[in-house]
Amino acid sequence: MLKYILIHPSDNVAVALEDIQEGEEIFCGGQEVRVAESIPAGHKVAVKDIRKGENVIKYGYPIGHATTDIAQGEWVNENVLKTNLEGITQYRYTPTFVTTTPMPSTKTFDGYVRKNGNVGVRNELWIIPTVGCVNGVAEKLARMMNEETGARYIDGIVAFPHNYGCSQLGDDHENTRRILRDMVLHPNAGGVLVIGLGCENNQPEEFMKTLGDYDRKRIRLMVCQKETDEISRGMEILRELYAGMINDCRTPVSMDKLRIGLKCGGSDGLSGITANPLLGMFSDYLVNHGGTTVLTEVPEMFGAETLLMNRCKDEQTFQETVALINDFKAYFISHNQPISENPSPGNRAGGISTLEEKSLGCTQKSGSAPVSAVLKYGDIITNHGLHLLSAPGNDLVASTALAAAGCHIVLFTTGRGTPFGTFVPTAKIATHTSLAVDKSNWIDFNAGTLVEGEAMPDVLERFTDFVLAVASGQQTKNEKSGYRDFAIFKSGVTL
Repeated sequence: MLKYILIHPSDNVAVALEDIQEGEEIFCGGQEVRVAESIPAGHKVAVKDIRKGENVIKYGYPIGHATTDIAQGEWVNENVLKTNLEGITQYRYTPTFVTTTPMPSTKTFDGYVRKNGNVGVRNELWIIPTVGCVNGVAEKLARMMNEETGARYIDGIVAFPHNYGCSQLGDDHENTRRILRDMVLHPNAGGVLVIGLGCENNQPEEFMKTLGDYDRKRIRLMVCQKETDEISRGMEILRELYAGMINDCRTPVSMDKLRIGLKCGGSDGLSGITANPLLGMFSDYLVNHGGTTVLTEVPEMFGAETLLMNRCKDEQTFQETVALINDFKAYFISHNQPISENPSPGNRAGGISTLEEKSLGCTQKSGSAPVSAVLKYGDIITNHGLHLLSAPGNDLVASTALAAAGCHIVLFTTGRGTPFGTFVPTAKIATHTSLAVDKSNWIDFNAGTLVEGEAMPDVLERFTDFVLAVASGQQTKNEKSGYRDFAIFKSGVTL
């Protein structure tokens, strides 16, 4: 295994793949570099002298500028490096992508074909409150139904409590309605009981109208204030839904039906070298075979946004991407927050020093395919290809937004590890082997072998088989642990 990597020939820093001790020599850019101080794994070492004010280059792009002179062999971190990012930016569309025609794939997964033609990768019975006041009812019904049936013949019975649905105004109220609507309509649910209280802002009957022409045998409503015994009535409805689901069968479905969310969290210095490029290769593979991937975390596009903008399929998509970026910058500015207030302490400890560095690694999850569409928060996917989705970087909020958009699975890369999962399978991909070994109860796939000698095509083949296995019913670690949560983006007042 190599101890370091120079990612791009023009870089003036290399990345330690394992701890490098003071006095060791590395060979970069045609010259020997004596390491002046110990460099932790994932962190950067200067491979040439960098003057104060000069840009630090990684991935072939600036990740900020030096705040002091940095000598060859010295450790480059947040103490000597500062972001170049500022406020709202003007952009120009200069396309740099190659259009390809999707090729049919012989690969399939075993999914559930719904009445409306959508496909699910799970057949679960969901209980979704319209308001947090009935969370207890939803959770009690889920416990009772699981005890009564053991969820035999289906993939699970889950309640999704939340704190929203009342005392909200404007965008917050609309965001709640849109995300709950998207959940109710998600094809991973074979049956849904919507539970309302009756007096909430998110009025149950009005909420049901947002579903459009839905399958009334699979989606039911109960308003607790209208029931003498909401538990007895709720169980009656759940039994009816369950009876309608138990004969649902998995059937072979072409891989082009897959909708996959791309997310990272707890990133480290290896995220942009192993796991994120692996997701980028998988995204390209899926898109090239007619499938769909979705990239979000808009604040973690800052500094790398032009790479995405120049891959937009046309001028309109470019303008929508510009709005996506600048609207989020305006959101930061309106709250008197710097747009570069990122990375997190865990990111810095893992070797990421600026938002540009994080973004250049983060956006690698999108591969090289053209950007085919831009989704607003709460929008549902309507076509194929690579999509950009408006949502913040917060792990649970962003993963929820991906699932609500219609993604069957969220692929989540991490260098620090995390146990959480949203309301669809949330697979964790480790950036290095030590994490995969130490937290095997969290991690589903190890991308760390990419710096241990395994070739990308081989890892991609294994990874594709893994994703298809999950789509066909193999549980992710968050599912096995019962970690199923969601969070809705909130920006306004609460009454």
